Amino acid sequence: MKLFKKRAEEQTVEQEQDTQEEQILIAHLGADDNLDFKMAMKIPAFSSCISKISNTVSIVPIKLYKRIDENKVEEVKDDIRVKLINRDTGDTLDALQFKKALVEDYFGKGGYAYIKKQGNRVESIHYVDNKEISFRFNEDPIFKEYRILVRGKEYEPYYFLKILRNTKNGREGKSIVDENKDVLMVAYYSLKFEKNLVKSGGNKKGFIKSPKKLTDQAMKALKNAWRKLYSNSSENVVILNDGLDFKESANTSVEMQLNENKRTNSDEICKIFNMPPSLINGGATELDKVDFIQSCINPVLEALEKALDRDLLLEKEKDSYFFKADTSELTKGDIKTRYEAYAIASNAGFMQIDEIRYKENQPALGLDFVKLGLQDVLYFPKTGEIYVPNMNAREEIKRKGISEDENRNKE
Repeated sequence: MKLFKKRAEEQTVEQEQDTQEEQILIAHLGADDNLDFKMAMKIPAFSSCISKISNTVSIVPIKLYKRIDENKVEEVKDDIRVKLINRDTGDTLDALQFKKALVEDYFGKGGYAYIKKQGNRVESIHYVDNKEISFRFNEDPIFKEYRILVRGKEYEPYYFLKILRNTKNGREGKSIVDENKDVLMVAYYSLKFEKNLVKSGGNKKGFIKSPKKLTDQAMKALKNAWRKLYSNSSENVVILNDGLDFKESANTSVEMQLNENKRTNSDEICKIFNMPPSLINGGATELDKVDFIQSCINPVLEALEKALDRDLLLEKEKDSYFFKADTSELTKGDIKTRYEAYAIASNAGFMQIDEIRYKENQPALGLDFVKLGLQDVLYFPKTGEIYVPNMNAREEIKRKGISEDENRNKE
């Protein structure tokens, strides 16, 4: 009776040990499930996409325009806010670094910058790492109010420039990492596996079976030998004697097709950003570059423009002033495409020669005219007239048509 009781107690102890080992293993495997933005930036494809987008946006000048009337808009060139955004922020970061940092944070919690003011005049813009940002807010789902906290100091929201992605509360955005955690976790674990594979010299994981119980001394010697095998040192041989047998518990890198998986993971990460994979892997076509500008860059620029309109313009300015990105800078590297676009604009008559020279940082020639082709027939909708330059002839077709209709109605 005592013998059965002793065996039952031994089995209970063994079961508890097995359960503890399973819990430790599960906890170890799931330790990195809380993938954050910093960890995701260790994934090469993710980091490359973020860098590609932020570097591209950072070189785009932001201009300020004033709407004079429904048909006229003019650029405001001497405003201090334009200088702060494009040249010198008044902070330790220059304008290029400032916009790059904001865009990188935009894909996380959000990009934030403190606006230093003297009265209504903006004096400087100071980038603030979003890790330093926290909030105090109410719970009203309709009339949402909040305050921004930086290391415990409280600020009104209008003191901050806020560029947010997928926000539903207006104070912080949804991280692209949180939205695509499963895809990024696969890529992250693949990277860790490859790192461990290199550290272990490419040796397989596994376990050793023994037909009989080993002594403590034999166990210690075997562990030391196995540790040296996986240390990627010169001693890469373990002798298994006395019936010991090694059983594999993991596939080789060839069996797991690491290279193919890395390429697939990279393509999936590019899809997260709507970026053509060729922009990262090489071999991008002109169509890929256009798709990159339209799908990746324009949405970020639009978010930046709207944030500048909201946070840098005075309330009385918001009806007539607006910020706009000058995307012509994105074609500066392709001189042929740029010059062809200028030729189309000049021939179509909506850009003058000196306007084109200004964009190319060339001095004006005083050619203040717009080219018109003699072969065209010009129609003036407001007056109902057409004019043929080649014949110097005018005709009021609209008035004639109206008078005919009026006479017909009178009859």
